[in-house]
Amino acid sequence: MKYEFIRKHKSEHSIRRFCRILKVSSSGYYAWDKRPESQHKQEDRKLSIVIKEIFDKSKRRYGSPRIWVSLRQAGYCCSRSRVARLMREKGLSACRPRRKPASSPVEAEVRPVANLLNQDFSAEAPNQKWVSDITYIPTKEGWLYLAAVLDLFSRKVIGWSMSGVINSHLVMEALKMAIHQRRSTTTTLYHSDQGIQYCSRAMVALVESSQLIMSMSRRGNCYDNAVMESFWASLKRETSARKGYADRLEAKGDLFRYIEGFYNRVRLHSSLGYLSPDDYERMYQLIP
Repeated sequence: MKYEFIRKHKSEHSIRRFCRILKVSSSGYYAWDKRPESQHKQEDRKLSIVIKEIFDKSKRRYGSPRIWVSLRQAGYCCSRSRVARLMREKGLSACRPRRKPASSPVEAEVRPVANLLNQDFSAEAPNQKWVSDITYIPTKEGWLYLAAVLDLFSRKVIGWSMSGVINSHLVMEALKMAIHQRRSTTTTLYHSDQGIQYCSRAMVALVESSQLIMSMSRRGNCYDNAVMESFWASLKRETSARKGYADRLEAKGDLFRYIEGFYNRVRLHSSLGYLSPDDYERMYQLIP
């Protein structure tokens, strides 16, 4: 380790001075320095380059588990702990999300409906179960509110809407996009929390006119919509937590690129066998 430190910083001071401070012989350092690099070190160096390429390609969003899977898919044989070690040595790590702001309770227009989803997040085909929620994205201009609809079968974002105002229109636009993109049926379950945006008369009317089956989480129970909570955590860790947005327009552009250009098309999901939502749905369509 001492010799490696000297080699790394030898441009800052003389090797002789480093050896004197670290109490090692200069002849020993030169002998070590001329020694050929071990095969393990060579493999580590080459693997680190590939890890950095995958990390940068994911826009610094992937941690060691997904980078390890990406390496395996590319034909590299290595352990997950080795990937984690090399990432630590290179200072490569994903960021953490920020907390959402506190909000004051407001009385809803319509009484919440029963929790029909009941924490059963499995789905055997597309359009069986949709879940929706709202999150908060910080910008220097103020909060940007993002509503999204996910299909539980593939975890794909099938509808989304962004606004500087949080109201029923926000969640309605996200649902309208989902309905436009997908073929919902009279057996499609639409699940959300009991927020006033989802309990508005206009929102309930849209759900009923679209012949969706409405379901709502129990009050204050985040586990009833755990998949959406997981999606928000990933989105914030991989976008807004990594940078500061100058205004809502900049945030909207970045979130659009993340959802449509990365999350749905490229991002590997452990729950989908490390496939992207689009690839998972394509594979389902190929099965007779």
